[in-house]
Amino acid sequence: MNNKLKNILVVFTGGTFSMKIDKETKAAIPHFHGDELIKMIPEAVNLANISVYEYGNFPGPHITPEKMLDLSNKLKDFIKEDDIDGVIITHGTDTLEETAYFLDLTIKIKKPIVVIGAMKTSSEPEWDGPRNLIDAIHLCNNSNSRGMGVLVCLNGEINAASEVTKTHTEDMETFRSLDFGFLGFVNNGKVVYNRLPRKLETFETEKINTNVDLIKVYAGMDDKFFKYAADSGAEGIVVEAMGVGNVPPAVFEGIKYAVEKKNIPTVLVSRCPAGETLDIYGYPGAGKWLKQIGVIFSDYLNGQKARIKMMICLGITKDLKELRKMFE
Repeated sequence: MNNKLKNILVVFTGGTFSMKIDKETKAAIPHFHGDELIKMIPEAVNLANISVYEYGNFPGPHITPEKMLDLSNKLKDFIKEDDIDGVIITHGTDTLEETAYFLDLTIKIKKPIVVIGAMKTSSEPEWDGPRNLIDAIHLCNNSNSRGMGVLVCLNGEINAASEVTKTHTEDMETFRSLDFGFLGFVNNGKVVYNRLPRKLETFETEKINTNVDLIKVYAGMDDKFFKYAADSGAEGIVVEAMGVGNVPPAVFEGIKYAVEKKNIPTVLVSRCPAGETLDIYGYPGAGKWLKQIGVIFSDYLNGQKARIKMMICLGITKDLKELRKMFE
């Protein structure tokens, strides 16, 4: 161990970062473990004292909220140690933004926590895993990264976990903060921050409620999915509404049934990739009437992130007034 270098824990959860092309199927599958990947990126050990924790080798779609909670609890124990200066988590990109946001909402610490992934496998010449890991090490080594909440860093761009989303299925520049832009960038080891995260918040909880449905609204939609969610025992609903927060009249009746008849906390987001929800329209099904019946309007969250927050908040309280404060 080099006493002049910082001590960084790399937590491997899997994802494309750890995959290679299988000879039989000609498709990418999980393969490498954390120690093997570190050996494939020798530059890393020259920048920090690297220790490895092998959480698992999960493709992104295999990550669950229960695993997110478990990972959060393990990270809380790790970062309490004085000899850990920062944490890097490798993750599958399909659910990366959800896990990163979950960790951001449940861990309050000044030490840098950086979530990374890869869009290309180690079998491809464009494998971006090594660069993303090296950039994350530079982030952890930079004093300005302290107190920034959980960060996401791919393709040299630094984003806040609360703001970033995956915008393209394959592009290297897929992770973007559409409302506010990235926080900064890493270029040849130099870390530059342009701004702070817009909003940092944490909730102390030992449990979550995963019984939250996410329903996307479309033209001509009726009330059946909302009534089914309400009647089948959903304890929270997130609605991806149209535009600034409006729904077809029949959908309004379904939401009204869930809110007024079944007393289910319901959060409204927009299906648009950017922007917030507002109660500025007054026609049937518009935001004004959704607000009036008790629907909670979110603040610059997409559907998947609002669901993550709802699961955490429902683990703390089911009181509608308290939930409204947490979101609005």
